[in-house]
Amino acid sequence: MLLVGMLDSPYVRRAAVTGTLLGLEFEHRSVSVFRHMDEFRAINPLIKAPSLVTDDGTVISESLLIIQHFEDLAGRSLRPVEASARMRDLSLTGIGIVAADKAVAIEYERKRPEAQRYAPWQERIVAQLHTALELLDGAAGRGELTAGPELLPSDIAAAIAWAFCRFVIPDFAPVERWPALAEQARACEAIDVFKQWPIDRE
Repeated sequence: MLLVGMLDSPYVRRAAVTGTLLGLEFEHRSVSVFRHMDEFRAINPLIKAPSLVTDDGTVISESLLIIQHFEDLAGRSLRPVEASARMRDLSLTGIGIVAADKAVAIEYERKRPEAQRYAPWQERIVAQLHTALELLDGAAGRGELTAGPELLPSDIAAAIAWAFCRFVIPDFAPVERWPALAEQARACEAIDVFKQWPIDRE
């Protein structure tokens, strides 16, 4: 299998970490949807990161679907089995994904020419990001987000979203405002699987 996309994408990185934790073997190719559009288009005409090319040549887009395919191959999931714990993990994973989504949106907005920016929209996505980070910080403070010993999808999503925020929009995610989340993410980044897939690897 071939996982395509840059690790500065929280979606690519989450798929890579999850696949590795599930014990799957795959090749990773760093291709930018911006700088290497022609190369990416040749792999996936949608130019969507991450993209997974399966062993039979099928291309799967969207990180959630790639992770679902990984789970199908592994015959297991990283999610808890017990119903209430599984529900909590689903909820927190969703919040982590929202945090990453809004951080990406903020970064894209900052790259627009000033004349093309719409202040109400910018205020909305910043508020959504901060709400997501507040909820994740509260969960980390209650011990609902950890750094293992068995990582859950919510642990991965939260830590990767925080790392992305600090990597691209640190002014919008000060450590002192969400210290529990920052500590949970720091502990995750110290784990071998996170080191294997660092955010700044080209």
